[in-house]
Amino acid sequence: MPKIQKYNVHELVAQEIQRYIEEHALKEGDKLPSAGELTAMFGVGRSSLREALRYLEAVDIVRVENGKGIFVRDVDTFRFTGKVKVENEKKFLLSILDVRRALEGKAVELSARNINANQLKELEKILQEYKRLKDSGKDTSQIDLAFHQHIIKSSGNPILESVINSMSGLYQKFFNDPLGEKRLFDETYPFHHTIYEGISQHDPERATSEFHQMMDIIEKLIKTY
Repeated sequence: MPKIQKYNVHELVAQEIQRYIEEHALKEGDKLPSAGELTAMFGVGRSSLREALRYLEAVDIVRVENGKGIFVRDVDTFRFTGKVKVENEKKFLLSILDVRRALEGKAVELSARNINANQLKELEKILQEYKRLKDSGKDTSQIDLAFHQHIIKSSGNPILESVINSMSGLYQKFFNDPLGEKRLFDETYPFHHTIYEGISQHDPERATSEFHQMMDIIEKLIKTY
């Protein structure tokens, strides 16, 4: 039996906006309904709509002009099925990767300095579950996400955690079927262990070095996909 695909609300809203553009044959420069009209049309909250628009802006499908409205940017940036073209998704992932380097890299550094014994034990359990899933050939995307989220939480900086959480929908795109291939980043698996080692040894320099090496590999994989 196939697994049921999980979607975040903002992803569904983004798909509906793309469908609206297609069904109404909108062209570049055409104006979409207002934010208020879109929330009423799709029956969602403003936060979900904002997240959807952020994503669509990131992949050059729409542009949002404050005080003016929401406009179609490029009707050729999505397929008739509503799927974003690979090249645009690559651009989006690379943009988020830059943000990850800055914000999550700092979280790794702080985690190596501030993590407590209980948090370290939990991170170790996550790694063990990661290994079990990987060895059994099962999907590891969500446990991978849990690993990174736990590091962010153990950074001990609630403001940094809040900033990263505020863009969680975009961030999670890295782990939810990136470029249509859940196994795309399997090559980074060993770095989860070396990052853990750096954090467990309270060695910020080693932990962040391993993290940035992992980001380098991800960047190369995305560019050459």
